[in-house]
Amino acid sequence: MQLVGPTQQSIESELHVIESLVTLDNAHILELGCGAADMTQQLVQGAPTVTITASEVDQIQHEKNLRLAIDRVRFKKFAAEAIDEPAHRFDGVMMFKSLHHVPLAQLDKSFSEICRVLKPGGWLYISEPVFAGAFNDVIRIFHDEEHVRREAFSATERAVAGPDFELQAQKFFKVRIKMLNFQQFEDRLLNVTHTDHRLTDEQLAEVRRRFESNRSEAGYVFDVPMRVDVLRSVSSS
Repeated sequence: MQLVGPTQQSIESELHVIESLVTLDNAHILELGCGAADMTQQLVQGAPTVTITASEVDQIQHEKNLRLAIDRVRFKKFAAEAIDEPAHRFDGVMMFKSLHHVPLAQLDKSFSEICRVLKPGGWLYISEPVFAGAFNDVIRIFHDEEHVRREAFSATERAVAGPDFELQAQKFFKVRIKMLNFQQFEDRLLNVTHTDHRLTDEQLAEVRRRFESNRSEAGYVFDVPMRVDVLRSVSSS
């Protein structure tokens, strides 16, 4: 397993990557840390036979999600380290940029919980941003995630080295993010309910400066490096 992939990577949609690595047909999926349910909605739109249980720990966001009323999706509130579901319920578990948000002391427990709710032979799809690139350089001014992302990857390595999981696939790619202005960046990254970002005037000015340095005729375009690890449950318990 590698933490950081090759320098040259293709630009792909996350949904295309998912479809190339796991089977979604008639799958019952648990999404841990669904946030505003953007990927949840893409999944049910792209896979007409999939059903999803989407969990979120932030109460404010969870209440917003409940108002979405998406077909084949049920929203629940629980954390990865305490999954409120019976054993062997799901064909697959998905985590989009959420593993590194699990409390570090609870990372190993989260993998144990995921193994418990997966059917034997079920898969775990983990998508994590790589700590590199222009977009990362903007964000790390106020939210440096290098340590927690490394710890999340180390926990994944421990899970693969243990008796419950084996590594099925690893893929590196880039997703393209386009924004129209700095206000859109603030709305999506700074004004969130799950994290209390309190920037000093100096930090905000530097964030704006770095963001504006990426301006182009197409707006503000960032190619964000990503890593996907797909694990397969080998436990029969």
